[in-house]
Amino acid sequence: MKLTDMDKGGILALKNQWDEEYKSFKAMNLKLNMARGKPSPEQLDVSMDMLNILDEKSVLDGINGDDYRNYGILDGIPEAKRIFSDMLGVSEDEIIIGGNASLNLMYDIIADSYAFGVNGSKPWCKLDKVKFLCPVPGYDRHFAICEKFGIEMVNVPTDENGPDMDMVEKLVAEDDSIKGIWCVPQYSNPTGYVYSDETVKRFANLSPKAEDFRIFWDNAYCIHHLVDNPRIILNILDECKKNGKENMVYIFGSTSKITFSGSGVSAVGSGKDNIAYIKKNMGIRTIGYDKINQLRHALYFRSYDGLVEHMKKHKAIIAPKFKVVLDTLEKEIAPLGIGSWTKPEGGYFVSFDSLPGCAKRIVELCKEAGVTLTGAGAAFPYGKDPEDKNIRIAPTYPTVDELQKAMEIFCLSVKIASAELYLK
Repeated sequence: MKLTDMDKGGILALKNQWDEEYKSFKAMNLKLNMARGKPSPEQLDVSMDMLNILDEKSVLDGINGDDYRNYGILDGIPEAKRIFSDMLGVSEDEIIIGGNASLNLMYDIIADSYAFGVNGSKPWCKLDKVKFLCPVPGYDRHFAICEKFGIEMVNVPTDENGPDMDMVEKLVAEDDSIKGIWCVPQYSNPTGYVYSDETVKRFANLSPKAEDFRIFWDNAYCIHHLVDNPRIILNILDECKKNGKENMVYIFGSTSKITFSGSGVSAVGSGKDNIAYIKKNMGIRTIGYDKINQLRHALYFRSYDGLVEHMKKHKAIIAPKFKVVLDTLEKEIAPLGIGSWTKPEGGYFVSFDSLPGCAKRIVELCKEAGVTLTGAGAAFPYGKDPEDKNIRIAPTYPTVDELQKAMEIFCLSVKIASAELYLK
């Protein structure tokens, strides 16, 4: 029976029961963490053989005879480019291999645009106002970069097809202070949405008023599938090329959740003009990224197909965890009608929407019972969820048993917070 169909007496009786269950959980003094999308130790273990793959010949004599112990090859070794260009859907002369985090590449491009402009355009720091469109709910670290540089963020609603493209097209066509948009196109963080073909085509056909407008296409989860026959999104760079707009997009990816989170490799792909400009700026701040780590990854995977096969090991580990989350929500929350959630086919998160006004209270209750979640509102610019209802659930790090207990506490917290709302 839905909570909305009960009278206050019935709700109060249930709440008293839930309060007693909650006290029992608090007495366990649990410490369960679902705050971020971290790979579990078991996931990290599947890449351990990579540490033993290098030999003297491969390091001293690369494809082009380069000694990878020395300076040089600013934009990444060719062995790595071959694999990760396939992952991002770009050619080998349209990609740069970076360090351990694609976030670093995104930050650097924003910083360069702010200080020096985009491919010769006016530096953003000399403009009266700079804005970014932010599909919500979205990735908090994207928003943190904007906030760091004083870039005004504009919320854009999303659904299972991606951002509201009517809104995006209108805003970028009318306002030349809008310089970019953040996108996580496949298994969006935190919803798990996959952009439709129509959405990708409309992105590639944008006609922004600002000549230096850029799409930040953070394809972090493009091979992080949870199903056997995943949807494959259209190639954004190919679509942009059809419209002569290949420099309108930057495509990002990394192995942060594929091999070792702190010791992977990242990549950015784009039109050749953008790549040349990025390389020019990179050459000032670095002699080059870790080529030996790039080689380690290249030798371990050998090809893009090898990378895809490797990801099946991750799927086997984390798919059961997503099932725990979804099954528990379906059993405990669905009958009461006090929340809704996404059912992703890949990625790292489940996005949960409580009744409006309950998210902060749910996170607080979970914390008091020993379950740490991402802060309510984190998936919105400035940490402000206008309806206080969205919570990002990150199932990957805990064990299945820990996750089951954490979800029981989560659902109990949702019930208590919802009952409190109705009893007011």
